[in-house]
Amino acid sequence: MTLPFTLLIDPEPADSAQADFAGTFHEMDSAAPALRVGELSTQRGDGIFETLSVVDGHPQEVEAHITRLRHSAEICDLPVPNPAQWREAIAYAVARVPHEGELALKFVLSRGVQSGPAPTAWLHATRAPDHSAARENGVRAITLDRGYPRGVAEVAPWLLMGAKTLSYAINMAALREARRRGADDTIFLTHDGYVMEGPTSSVVIRSNGVYVTPAPSGAILHGTTQQSLFEHLREEGEPVEYRDITVAELRAADAVWLLSSIRLVVAVTELDGLPLATDRPRTRVFNEYLLGRTD
Repeated sequence: MTLPFTLLIDPEPADSAQADFAGTFHEMDSAAPALRVGELSTQRGDGIFETLSVVDGHPQEVEAHITRLRHSAEICDLPVPNPAQWREAIAYAVARVPHEGELALKFVLSRGVQSGPAPTAWLHATRAPDHSAARENGVRAITLDRGYPRGVAEVAPWLLMGAKTLSYAINMAALREARRRGADDTIFLTHDGYVMEGPTSSVVIRSNGVYVTPAPSGAILHGTTQQSLFEHLREEGEPVEYRDITVAELRAADAVWLLSSIRLVVAVTELDGLPLATDRPRTRVFNEYLLGRTD
């Protein structure tokens, strides 16, 4: 059981009656060439992906990630993934990687090569980066105008804003801009001043004791970790809400967090150079819950 681990997948149609998919999986040497020169995922970023966390051998939020992969495929006019095949692929990989510590398991569906007969799919597992310092100490963030007004995804669906695509150049540029300004991360705003998400995270605030995240829309990915945390908060009797958040409310919140599958929950301690209220004990409780899940 070594890392990294790479598995090429022959994608089956969503309506395939096949029950055993082992013959569609091909283990690869992670250092060996695997993609063709004409692959559209590398040439154009024309593909979708998900990254889930595996903690001590337990893959997290499998169904939520598969559901979002299928949703992204529909938005991008890609062949809709077969959920049973992807469940089996994830289980196949988890059985063959270390069962100690935190791993990142990324799975990708690409349109394939230009005029190719079929899409390309693969899964890649690596040791997750050590995010313990960020979980404990929080991060400094800046706000950046995403350049779109609220509601743009509904009037311009071809922007694919609700899909988790491989086209991450803007997201990475936003993180570089944060570092140039002496910060760690970014929170995107609509052009008219509403909170969207981070380049690789969901935004959750606590405002007057209520945990709030921007309402899911065609412009905002519905975060899998955010959904898991909100389910936990509801079970604990805590109020949660999906609605629009203005930048003014963001700055005045009781606490602000960024949530993602691998980094989990980090508090935002500073926004645009100004300190924010934080709740370190609550942040620790959130991360303990998320790390302790077994499904």
